[in-house]
Amino acid sequence: MAAEYIQSHAEQRLQIIDVLDLEFQAEKIIPTGGFGYISGGSEDEWTLRQNISAFDQRQIIPRVLTGVENPVLKTTLFDIPLEMPIIAAPCAAQGLAHFRGEAATAEGVGSAGTLMTQSTYSSVSIADTAASAPASPQFFQLYLSKDWAFNHYLLDEAKRAGVKAIVVTADSTLGGYREADLRNGFKFPLPMANLVAFSGGDGKGKSISEIYAAAAQRILPADIRRISDYSNLPVLVKGIQSPEDAEIAIGSGASGVYVSNHGGRQLNGGPPSFQVLPRIAQAVNGKVPIIFDSGIRRGSHVFKALACGADVVAIGRPVVYALALGGALGVRSVFEHLRDELEIVMQLAGAASIAEIKRSKILSSFADEGSAVHHQ
Repeated sequence: MAAEYIQSHAEQRLQIIDVLDLEFQAEKIIPTGGFGYISGGSEDEWTLRQNISAFDQRQIIPRVLTGVENPVLKTTLFDIPLEMPIIAAPCAAQGLAHFRGEAATAEGVGSAGTLMTQSTYSSVSIADTAASAPASPQFFQLYLSKDWAFNHYLLDEAKRAGVKAIVVTADSTLGGYREADLRNGFKFPLPMANLVAFSGGDGKGKSISEIYAAAAQRILPADIRRISDYSNLPVLVKGIQSPEDAEIAIGSGASGVYVSNHGGRQLNGGPPSFQVLPRIAQAVNGKVPIIFDSGIRRGSHVFKALACGADVVAIGRPVVYALALGGALGVRSVFEHLRDELEIVMQLAGAASIAEIKRSKILSSFADEGSAVHHQ
């Protein structure tokens, strides 16, 4: 434990009523700078707020007389079996929330029967995160560096650790204007294990803008092909917000599209991810899987995202808040809570399986869309 930064050592199951409660509870135990970094968005956080409220603009049609009982939540992603269509999004520096960091997250996610994506800027190394849940699948999120030796090192480590896919974050060639970090004068108080292992530098004492200074500010379609060829793993492009970019990513060799606006942490004033999902899904047209994140806080949100074209959804901040409040057991609790909410919604909407959710009609009140969204 770093002497100047107090980390949670909690390890307990959580009694969750509303996932949104976790943020207020976590704020009481995560130090101010760390909490601001985790919870904050860019500028006045309009897009961050809209990510959640956008779900209110689409409605699930209740169904009766369908004979649905005990819906099945199991699904697959790249032929990887999952107990639910909910995975953990990549989140950096989870040691800010708990002394075990990503190791505890991996353990909790694995025990819930689903999948975690590690971050380049994790507090725990790729190998140690994977070793904490050896029987559970993991992805690795690559922040592309200007230094291809570092990129190759990370890809080599990820392959050695047995990760199943590479998630290339394409919307973070620099950091958004994050006012919470500026107000708090936030500098990372803890080392980032992958930086330590490669260069001996550790990121400690640096701001997010200083960390991003080493990232590639220019990412091209050829880079996606290069990562795919080098790793020989499925590559997903994260940060897709337009149909055009989805098509470019697939044309560049991406095996999956990851619809996300980085939880409102990058371009403030951009649309909520949920609003753009249907058009992206229409452009993808089933050619590759779609992962969706940004704003998932309810089982009904999961249902709506799947009905609008996602194959699985990912949660970020709720995982980190649960980690702070309960360690690995807390992480497991948040997945189980969303699973239980989703099961209720599926029964009331007459969907017996994930495939049936994807055939459900969703009413839309977005001004630029028709009255219903329906994906086969």
